[in-house]
Amino acid sequence: MNDADELAGAKWRKASFSGSSGGCVELAKLSTGGAARDSKNPEGGALRTGIEGMRGLILSAKSGVLRP
Repeated sequence: MNDADELAGAKWRKASFSGSSGGCVELAKLSTGGAARDSKNPEGGALRTGIEGMRGLILSAKSGVLRP
């Protein structure tokens, strides 16, 4: 399976916390790690990362480090 096929067939999950502006991130588990994309623009591409990168992204988001 190539990268495009894996992203197209991925099960995307929207973040459980979403602001009233509708800005949300979607995450998907992939065979080699994970991916994140903008829920308002799902065709705009996705950030793919390995398992450790996805773990770091999730932990950073939970800790509040990524808040504007």
